Amino acid sequence: MRTDPEDHGPVRYGPPLPDDGLPVLPELTAVLAAAAGRPRAEPVGGGTPLLEAACDYAARRGLPAEPDHVAAAPGAPSLLLALTAALGGDVLVPRPCAAWWAPYARLLGRPVFHVATPAECGGVPDPYALLETVRRVRAEGGDPRLLVLSVADDPTATVAPPEVLHETVEAAAGEGLHLVSDETWRDTVHAPRETVLLSPAEMLPDRVTVVTDLAGSLLPASWPAAFARFPANGDGDGLHARVLDVLTALGARIAAPVAAAAAHALTEPEPVTAHRAAVGRLHARVAAAAHSAVIGAGALSRPPRAGRHLYVDLDPLRPALTAHGVGDAQDLEDFLTARLGMPAPGGHRFGDDLGALRVRLSTGPLLGGSDEERAECLTSPTPLELPHVQRALITLESVFDDLRGDAQRWEPPR
Repeated sequence: MRTDPEDHGPVRYGPPLPDDGLPVLPELTAVLAAAAGRPRAEPVGGGTPLLEAACDYAARRGLPAEPDHVAAAPGAPSLLLALTAALGGDVLVPRPCAAWWAPYARLLGRPVFHVATPAECGGVPDPYALLETVRRVRAEGGDPRLLVLSVADDPTATVAPPEVLHETVEAAAGEGLHLVSDETWRDTVHAPRETVLLSPAEMLPDRVTVVTDLAGSLLPASWPAAFARFPANGDGDGLHARVLDVLTALGARIAAPVAAAAAHALTEPEPVTAHRAAVGRLHARVAAAAHSAVIGAGALSRPPRAGRHLYVDLDPLRPALTAHGVGDAQDLEDFLTARLGMPAPGGHRFGDDLGALRVRLSTGPLLGGSDEERAECLTSPTPLELPHVQRALITLESVFDDLRGDAQRWEPPR
């Protein structure tokens, strides 16, 4: 939680996952509607059809699983809350990280320690910074047990190179940490044939729990569903049982119609995979265009490699922003949200420094203001040439170009 400066007040909750902004696939709507008349509730942790579909989905990604080592819940946050409660101890996360990770640890009264990320990517702590943080926390009487990371990352939209991930996983293993790998965005990689994405569970199978929220690529965010894959050993058995206890206490069960749609989506029939691929291509194109606009104005941003967003550092434009009364990330959020006409959550919501002028920009709002416009983006061979997309990108470019011009005027003479 951020408590200063005083005039802003605390930041308790972060923004939601970036929505794809697109209409729901009719096939999934039909499955959900057909199941809506079922009177029986889905069991806590998920019923057999859903768990078997989740196992098959994981196995196709090189992570074989059995139903008794998988649990489903209404969204990844409830799973992370249950895992944090079950594992105990202090929590380590990269800086920045997904906005929803830290609040659940704090809700349980668990300290959260942010660890710097390497230059190559976000989502994964730098191994040396991780070791130093663990050493310092233990020296101060803490008990670090859990590291949460994400190979395909929100908010930075990067994909961690396997060699960087391997070093971090080795460091975490050496310190006896349990890893939770948030793989919500793994199926949204922009160039899947050119990008190598490995799960930490492939490197350290005995100490990694994989969490996947289906809002990443398979279901709309309004149908909350996620699953966790636990290690296939005694420790995994115990953790699975404790997580089910927590989910039971919370009453955290997936709605039966949503479970039916989730099970269907996880089998990856051709309409679902075709839709996912089309959505991925669309957001990749829009993200690349948005990235070009902000880089062209002098801001800093790693090229987006996954997801529906990009993470932008506007420190090079600080003189211009200062002239507009922007002094920190909350000011920047307010300033850009008003001028862009779309949410621009500041980096402080992702655990970044309040004083750093960073924001996450999502691509969904650039696709249009109506279902018809957004649907047209998905079917057009040239979505960037559609009038409503062009207008949105021109607005984005204009706002950043104005800041570049202001920054140049404020530069001191050499």
